Amino acid sequence: MDRPRRSTRPVQVGDVQIGGDAPISVQSMTVSKTHEVDTCLDEVQRLADAGADIVRVAVPRPEDADALPDIVQGSTVPIVADIHFNYQYALKAIDAGVAKVRINPGNIGKPEWEREVLLAAKEAGIPIRIGVNSGSLEKDLMDKYGYPKPEALFESAMRHVEVCRRNDFEDIVISVKHSDVFYMIQAYRLVAERTDYPLHLGVTESGSLQTGTVKSSVGIGTLLADGIGDTIRVSLATDPVEEVKVGHRILKSLGIGRPGVNIIACPTCGRLVGDLFSIVEEVEEAVMAQNFDKNLNVALMGCAVNGPGEAAGADLGVSLGRGRAHLFKHGEVVRTVPEEEIVDAVLHAIETWDDDAAPAGDGAASSSEETSGEAAAVKSPELPTG
Repeated sequence: MDRPRRSTRPVQVGDVQIGGDAPISVQSMTVSKTHEVDTCLDEVQRLADAGADIVRVAVPRPEDADALPDIVQGSTVPIVADIHFNYQYALKAIDAGVAKVRINPGNIGKPEWEREVLLAAKEAGIPIRIGVNSGSLEKDLMDKYGYPKPEALFESAMRHVEVCRRNDFEDIVISVKHSDVFYMIQAYRLVAERTDYPLHLGVTESGSLQTGTVKSSVGIGTLLADGIGDTIRVSLATDPVEEVKVGHRILKSLGIGRPGVNIIACPTCGRLVGDLFSIVEEVEEAVMAQNFDKNLNVALMGCAVNGPGEAAGADLGVSLGRGRAHLFKHGEVVRTVPEEEIVDAVLHAIETWDDDAAPAGDGAASSSEETSGEAAAVKSPELPTG
């Protein structure tokens, strides 16, 4: 099924396009001090290895701005400079060769300072992200609305879009992040309805790995499902590598991410006849570690009620019985596997997967004594043994 997608103008961030017909990119931000160059570059590389397309670094000090040439030179992904309060750091970042500058309209200062940054960015041919946050809105907008409502975030963004337009600068990405998921969704919808600029999605200050994942999945996922959003950053109070992982999972859940393995697993109930939790955890960890470049749905199911149907509907599936499981490929049972070998069997099937190969059995039929009563209820031909 074709996914709806809001039409936006393309913006180039290094070798990564945001907007237009480009895939939705995943971003993160370092937590190390930018001026500690080796440490910062190690973190940038960890994020890149995890799947970050773009990495942002904080520039709150003069020494951070001075370190940017080394950071840009040593990075394997485009670097974005995050600027607050001091516009001169933005000018230094542009001179250092960053791929994009993020400025916060609520604290960047005088319009003439913003204009100077825009002119420098235009000359360098790099984009600006207008990054509006609920926690740092302009005072007059807070006085007007009394709270960082969606309309306040929208008005702040549009105010600075107008500054860009007056200076003939259109290479813009917009974000209107809020810590309240509902308000965040409404703010982005306002911008999406009235502009064609690409949008950087995120729920700001979303919380810990567990809480923040839920909030970000609801906020970012809702907008992406409506075709809104061109790049995403999941903000979590934990190792930023987790932000990248969650970001890719959000995209994968909507079928709009890069190629990869999508794990389907049942929540289990009293019908469970094996240690599905451990199986799911081991398979997911291995899949994330090996970063398979294959679009596969893998169903790991705990019994013969929904198990055979889900497993048969996936590319690759497992339906547990007592002490063993049926392994499905393209809806056909191809073998039975002892429970202790399920993880290895699934990973081997992923590693050797060939989309053009028809499923085939690999042994003699098993008896009903070898499989559980539930697993034996699968509607299939004679079941080959593993």
